[in-house]
Amino acid sequence: MVALGPPYQGYLYAYPHKTAYRPLRPRPRLADVWAGEPAGALFLYVHIPYCEMRCGFCNLFTRTGAGEDQVAAYLDQLERQAGRVAAALPGEPRFARAAIGGGTPTYLDAHELTRLFDLIERTTGADLRAAPLSVETSPATATADRLAVLLERGATRISIGVQSFRDAEARAAGRPQRRDEVDRALDTIRAAGPADLNIDLIYGIPGQTVATWTESLRTALTWRPEELYLYPLYVRPLTGLGRRDPGADPDWDAQRMLLYRHATDLLADAGYRQLSMRAFRRADAPAADAPDYCCQDDGMVGLGCGARSYTAGLHYSFDYAVGVRQVRGILDDYLRRPPADFDVAEVGFALDATEQRRRWLLKTLLRTEGVEPAGYRARFGTDVDDDFPSLAALRDAGYLAGHRLTAEGLAHSDAIGPWLVSADVRAAMAGHVTR
Repeated sequence: MVALGPPYQGYLYAYPHKTAYRPLRPRPRLADVWAGEPAGALFLYVHIPYCEMRCGFCNLFTRTGAGEDQVAAYLDQLERQAGRVAAALPGEPRFARAAIGGGTPTYLDAHELTRLFDLIERTTGADLRAAPLSVETSPATATADRLAVLLERGATRISIGVQSFRDAEARAAGRPQRRDEVDRALDTIRAAGPADLNIDLIYGIPGQTVATWTESLRTALTWRPEELYLYPLYVRPLTGLGRRDPGADPDWDAQRMLLYRHATDLLADAGYRQLSMRAFRRADAPAADAPDYCCQDDGMVGLGCGARSYTAGLHYSFDYAVGVRQVRGILDDYLRRPPADFDVAEVGFALDATEQRRRWLLKTLLRTEGVEPAGYRARFGTDVDDDFPSLAALRDAGYLAGHRLTAEGLAHSDAIGPWLVSADVRAAMAGHVTR
């Protein structure tokens, strides 16, 4: 019988996790890293490391209070980096998907956003109007002039972190905001044009009940979002909530699971398809994926101080931190870098053949469509069940049916993902010093 442990251990949105990355010595040249990689359907990710406030649950690489001069300097450096990275890519790369995240990209004003789009297209050759493009925003920065730039330049998805429609719950999660500001932002997004709307909500907030959670869910549905992402609250070191850990409550896991199950039933009744433990999409909304991009197989080009890049054999980035002083130090270092520093990979993790297989498994298994054995065999020439006999234990426990997670398996995704992490990656993550 499989022993997964507690249901809420960690969100495995990427594999290996960034805490497994280490300085690369010698630093490999990007031209060598990307040599021979397929570049006909890449993902372009651009990172803007600024927010108007730091939420209490946030452990992303971001800083607050950046002035116009620093934003201008960041865009200058981003342009230099983008030019060097584009020159290292093989052949004539094509970007099949793109995202601008952070941080909060709409921390930039309309003029700065226009410059951002201009420099991305000029340096990379990406046609951002020809590929699905997702951009993150916030209630305070989702203004009509900013959204007009996003829609005109090709954004097809606008994602906004609301977390709760109750002001007291938002404050309890370390996100002070006003309900009228949230409503205004959502109205402005819907009035801006035909982009998909995603709303992020959090469950497991101290003081949250089934009734208040239902209120947030039903309120979100009044804007008919194409997508909803529902995140269980996690309290991580060096975050605002880290000083008052609700995990000390022995009933917290049970409460989060209760709210999760309630949400899946409510959204199913409202006509939403579950795509993963977190993602739900309105069943009558057109498919949002790029048909020729596959995250298990295709590479990602990351631009900006906090971005990561993926090739088949190497995942790499710049340094990473959570603490305010450390983030500012890394960002200041990025702004001082000579252009030649963008010709090499700085920090990363090299994936051997076994880790490549494990990544492919995790990136498919934790989605509702599950693993396609024929696709796995076509990619690796072996059978997924032979390579991962531990899958049998998940079936015996009722978490897996064939090669798809059951409803119970989806509910325990944040335990199944960590359970499948390799011993080498687990050891690297354990050796990470949070700062």
